[in-house]
Amino acid sequence: MSVRTDGAAPGYRYTATLSFLTELRRQLTRRRTQVTFALLVLLPLVMVAAFEFGPRSQDSGSEGTNGFGLVDLATGSAGNFTMFALMAATGFLLVVVVALFCGDTVASEADWGSLRYLLAVPVPRGRLLGVKFAVGLVTSLAAVAVLVVTCLVVGAVAFGWEPVRAPFGGEMPAWDGALRVAAAAGYVAVTLLPVAGLALLLSVSTDAPLGAVGGAVFLHILSNILDAITALGDVRNLLPTRYAYAWIGLMSSPAQTDDMVRGAISAVIYGVVFAGLAWWRFLRKDIAR
Repeated sequence: MSVRTDGAAPGYRYTATLSFLTELRRQLTRRRTQVTFALLVLLPLVMVAAFEFGPRSQDSGSEGTNGFGLVDLATGSAGNFTMFALMAATGFLLVVVVALFCGDTVASEADWGSLRYLLAVPVPRGRLLGVKFAVGLVTSLAAVAVLVVTCLVVGAVAFGWEPVRAPFGGEMPAWDGALRVAAAAGYVAVTLLPVAGLALLLSVSTDAPLGAVGGAVFLHILSNILDAITALGDVRNLLPTRYAYAWIGLMSSPAQTDDMVRGAISAVIYGVVFAGLAWWRFLRKDIAR
């Protein structure tokens, strides 16, 4: 029998512990994940029903103050319907979904009392956190994709595959509009990185999953509130939610992407900082259970 010079058991390879596919399969079979995806699929159907049976606007061409006129344009085509759904979901629903998938990672293991057993396998702490965070990011991205694809399909059936009308005037071909909607969805996913990183940080700092999820959602809402206070001036540009809706610029001709670049850079920085703090905290944390 060969003896390992590093003190590990013969045949032990840390890269074989807690693989990404194993954790992904485990998370996808959890009831909360299945219910979340089911609700994302159901949401466009509920919205179509609301548009169908609810009172219609007398001035369908007005922009108004609700969603840059997207409410009045929502029933114009599949692309417009998806734009409206993305606008409605960005502020809260997708924030909760991302906070759930990334904040319930380590905290749930600690709550169940299984975290110390995972580390005793042994799974290196860095690998455990990396795999769980990667799975959280992948499932979060999948959630955004499921919402957008479902909206496009449901919108095409309900309102037709028509040219997309821009909220600031003009229109674009249906396929061009669909590509811009896809780019907007990708941008929304990037802007949710601060939520994911913060949820991970809270997840390694508490044994209560609801505390990690709720804390990330609360701080996101707080950022939105501060962003609405005009007295703060340019300080608002430093808030992680400042450019959350900059993707609306994609719906103009030509596309306006300056704020999207700023928003993406800000989101990546916040996400990296929060995730880095989570790693620093978890590698030094005393695991009691």
